[in-house]
Formats: sequence, C-alpha cells, structure tokens
Amino acid sequence: MRRAKSDAGGTITFFLALGAGRQMCRLATTYQTQKQAFSYLQKHRTEFERIARTRLASGEFEDGIVVLSML
Repeated sequence: MRRAKSDAGGTITFFLALGAGRQMCRLATTYQTQKQAFSYLQKHRTEFERIARTRLASGEFEDGIVVLSML
C-alpha cells in the first residue's frame, strides 16, 4: 500500500511498502499539475514499484530517497 503526497510542480513523493517498513520515493515528471503527475504515477504504479525496488537493492538513492523519472 502506498500513500502519495504532492511536491512542487510535477514531482510526486510516494512510499513503497517493504514488509513492515516504508521507503520514500520521488517521481519527477514533465507534467504541469500535480493531478496530471499523480494520474501518471497511478497508471504506471507497478512499473515504478519494480524500478524503485531494483534501485533500492542496488543502493541507488539520494539522501535516503529513491529518485525516479518518467518512463
């Protein structure tokens, strides 16, 4: 389960469930509104979760946050 919150512009922050824990992830998009960016995140949720888990496992994160961009 994940909860998403809005950041500035087309960036969405969401939490990836990892058992009992959560990992913060940030998705940067080219969309102008939060609504558009959130819709894009929801549409591609499974793929972003897969990418985030792979990056987390390989240690690819910045300041404790997994950073993602549009597919």
